[in-house]
Amino acid sequence: MKKKRQKSTLVVSLCFLLMVFIVLGCESKDISISKDANGSPDTGANRNIARTNVDQFANILDLSANPTEETNGVYETNKFNHFSDLGAWHGYYQPAKDNKKLLGGFAGPLIVGEEYPVNLSNSINRIQITNKETNEQYDLSKSKYIDLSSYPGRLEQKYELGDITLNLSLIFVSNRSALIRTDIENTDEEPLELDISWKGSVFDSVIDGDKTIDIGTSLQKDGNAIQVNFSKVREQWDYLATDEVKYYISHDKKINTKINGLDYTSSLKDSVSLEPGETFETYSTESYTFTKDEFSKEKSKLFDYVDEQETYFKDNKQRWKGYLDKTFTGEKVKDFPEYQNAAVKSIETLMTNWQSPAGAIKYDGIVPSMSYKWFMGMWSWDSWKADVALADFNPDLAKNNMRALFDYQIKSDDDVRPQDEGAIIDAIFYNQDSSRGGEGGNWNERNSKPPLSAWAVWNIYEETHDKEFLEEMYPKLMDYHNWWYTNRDHDNNGVAEYGSMVSEANWKTDEDGKVIKDKKELPELDEGAVIEAAAWESGMDNATRFDKEGRGKGDVGVKVFENKRDGEVVGYSINQESVDLNSYLYAEKGFLKLMAAELGMDEDEKTLIDDASKLKKYIQENMYDQESGYFYDLQFNDDGSKTKLLVNRGKGTEGWLPLWANVATDEQAETVKDNMMDEDKFNTYMPFPTASKDNEKFSPDKYWRGPVWLDQALFGVEALQNYGFDTEATEETKKLFNHAEGLMGNAPIHENYNPLNGKGISTKNFSWSAASYYLLYKNNILSNNPTTQDAFK
Repeated sequence: MKKKRQKSTLVVSLCFLLMVFIVLGCESKDISISKDANGSPDTGANRNIARTNVDQFANILDLSANPTEETNGVYETNKFNHFSDLGAWHGYYQPAKDNKKLLGGFAGPLIVGEEYPVNLSNSINRIQITNKETNEQYDLSKSKYIDLSSYPGRLEQKYELGDITLNLSLIFVSNRSALIRTDIENTDEEPLELDISWKGSVFDSVIDGDKTIDIGTSLQKDGNAIQVNFSKVREQWDYLATDEVKYYISHDKKINTKINGLDYTSSLKDSVSLEPGETFETYSTESYTFTKDEFSKEKSKLFDYVDEQETYFKDNKQRWKGYLDKTFTGEKVKDFPEYQNAAVKSIETLMTNWQSPAGAIKYDGIVPSMSYKWFMGMWSWDSWKADVALADFNPDLAKNNMRALFDYQIKSDDDVRPQDEGAIIDAIFYNQDSSRGGEGGNWNERNSKPPLSAWAVWNIYEETHDKEFLEEMYPKLMDYHNWWYTNRDHDNNGVAEYGSMVSEANWKTDEDGKVIKDKKELPELDEGAVIEAAAWESGMDNATRFDKEGRGKGDVGVKVFENKRDGEVVGYSINQESVDLNSYLYAEKGFLKLMAAELGMDEDEKTLIDDASKLKKYIQENMYDQESGYFYDLQFNDDGSKTKLLVNRGKGTEGWLPLWANVATDEQAETVKDNMMDEDKFNTYMPFPTASKDNEKFSPDKYWRGPVWLDQALFGVEALQNYGFDTEATEETKKLFNHAEGLMGNAPIHENYNPLNGKGISTKNFSWSAASYYLLYKNNILSNNPTTQDAFK
């Protein structure tokens, strides 16, 4: 018995000492290895502290990956999450720990083939270390300790072996290059002599479903660098590249490189001798460029990146600390530490989706998601939602994102559609539209998007007080605002409709794709195509209110009207005045009124006040149903003499937009709030589905027919805040955080969520969801400060 007690006591003592060692080790290295209830790293979210050090936010997003030629899985979405920064068109993963072949380098990279993200390699540049005395290569998978961690703005790897410790750090230093620091410490008591090399390979094909595309990659030596060359490939719906594209890996020390097909090995010319406690340090850069000019300019900067590496690493950390300092402000930060990880994840998501100028994109901006095959462009209202969040912590990027879309605002002398003067087109991509001599199948000029640009600009101005930016944007915003009334107001009553531009995409075609013409040799209009464009213009692509067949007695369904000016068709409207569109336009008048006052535009200010008063009266009197206590779209006939309130199509998130715009009466707001808080309607497990739960067409997984979209949820929370329903607003906000699958753990932020169980659906790492969560944290959890207009409150 005595021996057993002694053994037990010894085990307890050893366990205690081990725990003390782990805790002290974690504190000294800013590394946390404890896990939360979801099995995710607990970096202090449950401690009553306010954190602003970037090292305190480790592994908020799971970046582990086994990249292959087949980048995408379910829903044409990347199987893994990746890291990027500074607007680079490439990014990296951390290697999955169970794949020893990937250890010693950062997995990937993921590159964007102009408009399509694909994996270039499983691990393009991983280190190999050999003990020269024993001629044995170190097996990193057998390390005593492996740490593969991501922090805001950087990736880290650490391997502790018997006699050496290997550390790798990766940051982006420009919009085309990443910088990797490698250091090897001799932790033995004897001197070491090491041979060091790097191995890598590239894929020569992209697999997309059952389709395999040869991308024509090849390797080439270039002094102390390895150059990946590309062939010209123009697979419009899968992958695009030219022979000017380069991926370039440059080392700061002399290397010998051997190439074998798509594989290479680069070895340091000289062995490395290390005394006990001594550290060897080396640097490499990895650049991805599209054109000869880009490549030449970036190549000339590589020496500076390495020579000034200490400054670059310091500046990177300071930049990201600046983002956190701006985010975690105010007395209430310390009261809600559990939401800090989600706020940081929102910032990381937006920064990974940052894209710099390339191709037809002339300014920095935010794409919806680098994880989704089809989202590598900039959509107007996606960008504007991102900009309202960016205004708080990265306002310069927000300004440029505005410019990126307005750079293609239609002018009166436009070669293609001068009749759309002032319009902002739906989406822009690397390749411009074919109607303008480009080859961009994803570029879309057929429709616009809901007018949220003035909302974004005013929020940027409130943060920056940059009057020059306001002066730059104000006339463009006014032109866009006015376009809705010149091209989307069929009966000229000051109330707009969704619709479509005049576009070849709206013509009927035969089986061979040829345009069908009528007796006058004019193209025949495809009403279904216009209705599709109108739904796209609303941003709520398949919402139940846009179902062509209509529903119930007296509902004639969705019809198409021609909008004419001087006898010429300038666009098309559908036969319903949408309550969300006109609420957005009312809010926009408020923001424009505030801008006009700042800029001394007295006549504009007066006109905006008068127009807003008329629109307010119309919305309150014509778009609200007394019986159900909710707002709906209004159907009308060709001359506007007959209308029908579309109560029969059910409730959707559009019905609380009048509260977000501050256009509803207090009495109307009270009944809308009751609908929003009803558990059989909108107050679901994950609150605020896009179609009410009692809508007969409600479907919790079908895009805009039931899933929770965070932008609409944000508008719902701010709608409640506007009318003093603060308790309800905070209650729903906390549900949005706590009931979204994996949000509070290390899962990505999704495009939308199932309202009944909180499961993330559609694509992931979605920008406007991230922006919405950021704003909910800042303006509801930490304050009661909605982003809405108060000029007409």
